[in-house]
Amino acid sequence: MKTVIRVAAALIPIAAVISCAGGGNAVAPAVRTVKTITVSSADSTGTLTYPGTVQEMHTINVAFKTPGQIMKINVKEGDYIREGQLIASLDDSDYKLGVEALQIQYDQVSDEVSRLRELYKKKSVSANDYEKAEAGLRQLAVQLQVNKNKLAYTKLYAPVSGYVKSVNFSKSEMVDAGTPVISMMDVSGLEVQADIAAAEYLDRSSFTSFSVRTPSGEICKAKLVGIVPKADGNQLYRMTLRIDLGGSLMKNSFLPGTNVEVNVKKDGLNVGREVSMPLSAICYDNRQAYVWTVADDSVLKRVNVEVVSTADVTGASVRGIASGSEVVVAGAASLKEGEKVKILQASSETNVGGLL
Repeated sequence: MKTVIRVAAALIPIAAVISCAGGGNAVAPAVRTVKTITVSSADSTGTLTYPGTVQEMHTINVAFKTPGQIMKINVKEGDYIREGQLIASLDDSDYKLGVEALQIQYDQVSDEVSRLRELYKKKSVSANDYEKAEAGLRQLAVQLQVNKNKLAYTKLYAPVSGYVKSVNFSKSEMVDAGTPVISMMDVSGLEVQADIAAAEYLDRSSFTSFSVRTPSGEICKAKLVGIVPKADGNQLYRMTLRIDLGGSLMKNSFLPGTNVEVNVKKDGLNVGREVSMPLSAICYDNRQAYVWTVADDSVLKRVNVEVVSTADVTGASVRGIASGSEVVVAGAASLKEGEKVKILQASSETNVGGLL
């Protein structure tokens, strides 16, 4: 206890000296140190990059047009089938009998109509009797064609070329008309889907060309199919592209489900409005993005910006700030408008964040 009293007593004259010597002036706050970069216009090619996924154009459910018992299925899951290839067949015995019975009846009535035609020419039968016989023959012709169609429907053919996605029935099972027997992926063309931010959706008129790159490095041109005009729960807009495979129906590196890189080039007139900067430079006030700029007098100024795209996990393209501006990239925490700062030299790796 005695030691504490002596220390406190010793400090009293020191405090008095400081108070007198300062003339009542407060000690100036320390100037914080920040690290900055000079931002420049975005990539001159105006290229935006998004993650995407390859998908088949359509999933097609293939079904018989008539009911029956499956006699044979000629494909299995994963098979590549060509348009017009026989997929499956039904037991057609009853359908053949139906066609045969109507064919016999049609032939008989046809002979009768031919006989009546000759009698009608000789005016041995009335016009009414002859016309009724002809109408009956036409009706039988329609019924015969219907039965022939049903017989033909016992064979199931691939409507397009593609891959078998699933086989839903087995041999000897009964199937109703319209019930999918197989599902297949239409790969006559492939599509890629990618999600873009709201700012990019609003600037979609500046998109000029598209390409898709696989993890193996293969690149294919693509064409914009459309962009869904409604954002999802993450405020992203779904963009769909059609891949140009150069005449090849399928390439091993462009299989459905493959993750790819989607590159979008923009009109050069719009590129100049964007600058590139690290993500570390961008702060948020609620949903408003902003950056800290440093003027010639080393005074901070807050500038609201619009994040156009994030090309990777470290960089972004933004609008609302001039190319050549000095932007704080480290030490931005708790900065204030009008605050004077010290700029850390680019070559220095110390004192980031104003810790000195």
